[in-house]
Order: sequence, then C-alpha cells, then structure tokens
Amino acid sequence: MRLLALSDLHVNHADNRKTLEELPASPEDWLILGGDLGETEAHLRFTLDTLGPKFAKLLWVPGNHELWTPPSEGEAGLRGVARYERLVEVCREYGALTPEDDYIAWPGEGGPAVLCPLFLLYDYSFGPDGMSPEQTIAWAREEGILCVDERVLHPDPYESRSAWCAARVAATAERLSVVPASHKTILINHWPLRRDLVRLFRIPRFIPWCGTRKTEDWHTRFRASVVVSGHLHMRATDWRDGVRFEEVSLGYPRHWRRETAAAGYIRQILPEISRPTDTAHAGPDWHR
Repeated sequence: MRLLALSDLHVNHADNRKTLEELPASPEDWLILGGDLGETEAHLRFTLDTLGPKFAKLLWVPGNHELWTPPSEGEAGLRGVARYERLVEVCREYGALTPEDDYIAWPGEGGPAVLCPLFLLYDYSFGPDGMSPEQTIAWAREEGILCVDERVLHPDPYESRSAWCAARVAATAERLSVVPASHKTILINHWPLRRDLVRLFRIPRFIPWCGTRKTEDWHTRFRASVVVSGHLHMRATDWRDGVRFEEVSLGYPRHWRRETAAAGYIRQILPEISRPTDTAHAGPDWHR
C-alpha cells in the first residue's frame, strides 16, 4: 500500500486524457490529485471516472484552472467560492477526500501521519518585497506576464483573491493546529508553500501567482514529513529543515515524454524512499 501523487493533469488536452486512460491500475494504493486536473466540471468528472477505479482512494485539492469561470459559461457560470464548493460536491460523489473533509490518518506504512489536503490560493506576496498586489501585477506586466487568473478566477464573495487567500490561510492554520502533536503531517496544496522553491527560469515574473509567504514556515510549524505541491510544471524533490518537498506535476503535453507516459511521473510519497537530505533535485524548466 502506497501513497502516490500526481498533479496538473490538464485533461482538456487529448494526449493527457489518453495517458490517464492507459495508466495501469494500482488497486491497493492511494493517489493524491494535486490540482489543475482541468477547467470544467466535466474535466473533473472525467478524471475521477478514469482514475477512481484504478486506485483504492483519491485525494483532491483544487488548482487555479479548476476555479476558472470561462466567459463561455456566461452569467450562469459559478464563480469563486460557489464554484469551489460545487467541485467539492462532485469529489464527494466519488468518495474523493477534499480540503473540506476531516483530515485522516494514513493507514499504511510510513505513519503515523495525518493527510491534510489544503486549499490556500495566493496573495501576490511572492513578488518583490514591499509591493502591493497592484504594484506586483504591474511589475509582472513590465515583462509581458499576466496570469489568466486575472480574467477568469473570480474571488466572489471576497473582494479580491488576496482576501480569499487570507481567509483560507487563517481557517486552515486553525484546523492544522489541532492535529495531535504525536503525528506528523503530509501537507498537500496545489501552490508551493515556500517562495524559494519556485523556479521560473523562463518567466520569473510569473512568481506572484505561485503562493503566499504566510506559509513559509508551515513545514516546521505543523510537523510535516512531506509537503506535496504542483502548479510549476517543474518536477522536483527538495529538502528544507529535514522536510521533503515534492513537486509532482505532469503538465501540458509538451512537458512529458510519450515513452514515459503518466505512469513515469507519479511520485511515491509514502512509504518514504530513501534519499539524501542535503541535496535538491530540480528538473528542467517545464513551466507554461
């Protein structure tokens, strides 16, 4: 029995759908789905329909793409919190664990550890020191960078994505604070928890949309043994303060090799595979 992870499946791309359909079954293992599975409810259902029968249990956290309200949906499209809550409902139909469910203890080898799916968003604080969100966005635009989120990820009923992020961070920290001190945690979030893990060699000014500095110390504050994230499309294993950080993206079709397929990019989280703790393993720049 293993705890595995894969994120950024982007099943709106035909090649990504095909590689998930061809993924071998692993009926004793649990799979973390680390966000950006797609952009519509239908994409989410396709993923759960395809992967649910292949694994013993699925755990889901949202990425920014799931939270988009495309213009094609018009006035009928769910926005912000309402959209997120609808996706949670869909996951629960399939028995997938979400950030709104009780944290559960990992029943397999590698525990005791509490599995903590998180939804935290970003607040532009990964940008340059001292800048407001508006200044940070302007700074990114100087290099022609503007995340699509600015048009289609709505924060309703919050006044801004930063305000939504602040509310999520506060509520999540309160939940994590009551995890028994005898247990380690597995923190699972789409966006990286630390700014120094964001490597965007080709588009460095995309960094404002990659997380919040409010979570920089969460790996030690909440006794993490592993932190799982995606979003960057740059698969990597890093260590900070003796804690393992795993970036587990598949990415767009140009970001993965056909001969390897999705099976080659699934990362084992537990039981832990022995790795040196004084090195960082970073892949090439796979970012969009």
